[in-house]
Amino acid sequence: MEVPEPEPSHTLTPGSGVVVDVHAAGVSFPELLQTRGQYQLKPELPFVPGSEVAGIVRSASDDADVREGERVSAFCALGGFAETAVAPSFFTFPLDEALDFAQGAGLILNYHTAYFALAMRGRLRSGETVLVHGAAGGVGTAGLQVAKGLGARTIALVSTEAKRRVAEQAGADETVLVGDSWKDEVRSLSDGGVDVVLDPVGGDRFTDSLRTLREGGRLIVVGFTGGSIPEVKVNRLLLNNTEVVGAGWGAYVMGKPQLNREVGAAIARMVGEGFIRPVVGERFPLEQASEALRALEERRATGKVVLDVRPD
Repeated sequence: MEVPEPEPSHTLTPGSGVVVDVHAAGVSFPELLQTRGQYQLKPELPFVPGSEVAGIVRSASDDADVREGERVSAFCALGGFAETAVAPSFFTFPLDEALDFAQGAGLILNYHTAYFALAMRGRLRSGETVLVHGAAGGVGTAGLQVAKGLGARTIALVSTEAKRRVAEQAGADETVLVGDSWKDEVRSLSDGGVDVVLDPVGGDRFTDSLRTLREGGRLIVVGFTGGSIPEVKVNRLLLNNTEVVGAGWGAYVMGKPQLNREVGAAIARMVGEGFIRPVVGERFPLEQASEALRALEERRATGKVVLDVRPD
C-alpha cells in the first residue's frame, strides 16, 4: 500500500517529532489485536500498523535529544510498518552501538514495559527473586534482562525445551518447564516462594502463580497473551499478605514525556552495562508483515519478531 510520507506534525505532540528512515520494525501483540479491532487504540481505517522502529534520523525537532544521521530506536504508536515513520521526540532514543537495528526495534515496547512493571509498579529490589511467565517471548525475555539489571534473581517459566534455550539465552538464572508440578519446583528453587511474578500471559496458571509468592510478594499483571483474563479470589491476598498489581504501561506513560526520558535513560544504562541484549526471533521482509503477525497469533514466536525494512 502506498501512503504519503509522514511529517513531524503527525505525532502525539504536533510540531515536536523525529522522522526516521526505518531499517527494522518490531512486531508485537498490540498490533495483532489492532488488526482485529480488539485493541483499546482503534485508528480509523485504513491505517498502517507498527508501534516501534529502529533506523536513521532524517530530521528532528529542536526539543529532541537526537539529530540527523543518528541511529535511533523509536516508539511511533502507529505507522511503523513502513519505510519512513515519525515518533515523538520524547519517545526517540539513541541506539547504542552494541545493538543492531533488529535489536533496536525490540527495545522500547517490551523493555520500557518490563522496567515500568518491575521497578515502578512491582517495586522490585536488588536481591529479590522474580518468576517470569512466557519467558521466551518478547516481554518475557525483556523481563528477565531488566530484572537482572535491577539486581534480582530470575526464574523463567517456559512450555518447551526450545523455549527453555531462548530463556537461557536471555540470561535466566533458572528455568522451569510447565507441567503438573511447576509451582512446587518454583517454590523449591526460591526457598519457599518468589518475591515477584511477572505475568504477560494470564490464563489458567494465574492462581498457581499466586501460590508461588512468599509473604509480601507481588504478582504483576502485564497482559493476556494466553487469551483468557483470569479472576482472583481476594481472600488469597488477605491470608498471605500478597498483592496483585496492574502494569498498564502505554496508558500511563503517554502523557508523561519526562517519565519516558527517565525510563529511556535507565534502559540505556542497562544496555551499556551489558544486561540488555534484545533476543530477536523470526525476521520477515516488510511485505510479509501478515506472516509476522500470524507467528504471534499461533504462539510460535520466541524473542522479538522483526520486519527487515531496509536489510543490513
